[in-house]
Parts: sequence; C-alpha cells; structure tokens
Amino acid sequence: MWIRRLAAELIGTFMLVSAVLGGAVVSGNAAGLGVPFAVGLSVMVMIYAVGPISGGHFNPAVTIGFTAAQRFDAKDIVPYVLAQLAGGILAAIVFFVILSGKTGFAAGGYASNGFGAHSPGGYNVVSAFLAELILTAVFVLIIARVTRAKGGAGLMAPVAIGLALTVMHLISIPITNTSVNPARSTATALFAEGWALQQLWLFWVAPLAGGAIGGLLDRFFGELP
Repeated sequence: MWIRRLAAELIGTFMLVSAVLGGAVVSGNAAGLGVPFAVGLSVMVMIYAVGPISGGHFNPAVTIGFTAAQRFDAKDIVPYVLAQLAGGILAAIVFFVILSGKTGFAAGGYASNGFGAHSPGGYNVVSAFLAELILTAVFVLIIARVTRAKGGAGLMAPVAIGLALTVMHLISIPITNTSVNPARSTATALFAEGWALQQLWLFWVAPLAGGAIGGLLDRFFGELP
C-alpha cells in the first residue's frame, strides 16, 4: 500500500509537469490559455484517477499544508516530496529527450519560473515572492476545504481544485510563470539555463510558506457544525 501511495504521487506529478512542458514548450501556450488549462485539467483528472490512493497532493506545498492542518502525518512528508520530485524530474527528462529531436532545439528557460529579468512581465523579487506566497496559500486552503468530509465538495472536489489551479496560472503566469509547486519548479530548472537554478530558492520558500498558511487557515476554520 505504501509503494502504491508513492507511485500515485509520482505519476500525478509526472502528468502535472508534462502539462506544463507540453502546454508551454511543445504547444506554445496557444492563445495564452494552453498552460493554465493543461495544468488544471491534468491535476483534475489525476486526482480522480489516483487521488483515492495517495490523497492527490502532487505538490510539496500541498503536503506541507495538509500537515499544518493536521490532516497528514509529518513522518510521511519526506517520502511524498521525494516521490513528487521524482515524478516531475522524470517528466522533464522525457520532454527534453522528445524536444531534442526537433531541429534547432535549445532548452532556454524550459518553462522555468523566475523573477526580475526572467519574469515574463518583468516583476521583481518582492512581487514574485508575494504572488507565490499568497496564491499558494489560497490554493491549498481551497484544496483543504473542498476535500473536507463534512461540508466539502465530494465528487466535485477535483473539478474545484483543477479550476482553482487554472485560475492561479491565469493570474500569475505574467509574474513568475506560475509555480505554486516546488516540484514543478525544480524539474524544469534542472534542464534550463543557469539562472533558473539560481532563482529556485524563491519557488521553494514562498510556496512552502504559503502552503503552511493555507493549512493553518483550514485548521482554524475546522469542520462545519
């Protein structure tokens, strides 16, 4: 059962990062909507597919958030995060091999997250940190509330989560290229130009802090009466 839980997290994160790279690098973010909808839909369907096995985190910030909400055992944090990282990196490898078969391919930013000169809209480090912190907090709070046994969204929870992630991308792609997920950021940064690894710290610190805030807010609200 333990191996199945980790495998579910690996596969779910693999699909999420595949959606990022497929939408941004392969499809060219068609009409500016390719990445938001690709990522949101991939998370939605993977929660339906393997969420009942692992809880469907696919994101270290979600794992930290659910721990802060006292809805996840702290001893399982490291295995979950390692599985998420493995899934994301595997997706990055697969797409790097595929894209290497295209004439003239250069990794460039490889859909990585960044700030300052590497922000799509030229936003500085403070703007990037605030965006990632707040959006991750809200995203994790949404996940936590809609998955509550009492007062949650039931079978519609994955739809709410997928749509929420789509909205987060529509809001923040111009700011940071949207992370809200350290596993996603790490996977792409490993294959991008050097600046991506140099700026990766922000896309761990802000989402993890935001995830913890979202989890604490869920704990504050508690179960509905």
